[in-house]
Amino acid sequence: MREIKQTCENEELLKLCNKVRELISAADYNNCYDIICLAMRVFPDAPHPHNLLGILLEQKGQHAAAMRHFRAAYALDPTYLPARQNLESFGTFYSSGDCAFDESDCIPKQTNQTVKHNVGFVVRKGCVK
Repeated sequence: MREIKQTCENEELLKLCNKVRELISAADYNNCYDIICLAMRVFPDAPHPHNLLGILLEQKGQHAAAMRHFRAAYALDPTYLPARQNLESFGTFYSSGDCAFDESDCIPKQTNQTVKHNVGFVVRKGCVK
């Protein structure tokens, strides 16, 4: 029973991501904001609405507020790749401007990036657009 509920919830969140993508591309920011706020009430523990609100705020030029919502999405679920990609993409001085609405925008990297330090090295696994 729990798996069925989770599947339905995932389908609704995917529909939400697609709807927000459409509204942002149409620059219908007011309706987009209302839909995201409703989703936050319906799915309070899901990272998707916070990630989407971060994208909306970034589109409106409210970078600091957008970063807060990307961090909130990441805090709710550190395995949610779109939030991590958006944090990395918009958290640099040279932002690519590409946003990850859902997992389909986040393609796993085939090769790992190795960062060498004085003591050892770190292998970062992530996603690339």
